Amino acid sequence: MTERDEVDDVIDQWRRERPDLDLWPVAVLGRVTRLAAILHRSFDEVFARHGLRHGEFDVLATIRRTGPPYTVTPSVLSRQLMLSRAGMTNRLDRLERAGLVERRLDPDDRRSFLVSLTEQGVTTVDAAMGDHAANEAALLSGLPETQQRQLDDVIRVLLRSLRSDDL
Repeated sequence: MTERDEVDDVIDQWRRERPDLDLWPVAVLGRVTRLAAILHRSFDEVFARHGLRHGEFDVLATIRRTGPPYTVTPSVLSRQLMLSRAGMTNRLDRLERAGLVERRLDPDDRRSFLVSLTEQGVTTVDAAMGDHAANEAALLSGLPETQQRQLDDVIRVLLRSLRSDDL
């Protein structure tokens, strides 16, 4: 028998109140939701040590992994991060004020800008990414490697089944 958790208590209460419902999906996704909250809190702590918010890290990391010269358009960032252009502009404004990115007109399309990492931006995102990778390894360390791989496989299948062109 698996050890009980907080979700089991919630499900027991719902079973008492609504015995007509199939609560298995509620239990599974309730645990996924709790896990996501724990992970996000942990990620936020790591990024804060580098003076970043989670969304700002996402922008810097997206630019950094494109490779030199670490330059993209705001529309590419918006699409990859599934963020509105207004939301992207707000993030870029904060990152530019912090000296981590710079924007300039695109010489090939004067209606568009290019966003580049500054030297400080590269240094910051590299340090944050190192700490983030170590943190994620620590978060998964409660599972043996075989279960980590099984978890990855199961989540991959679920995400594929939910994939939509809207995401």
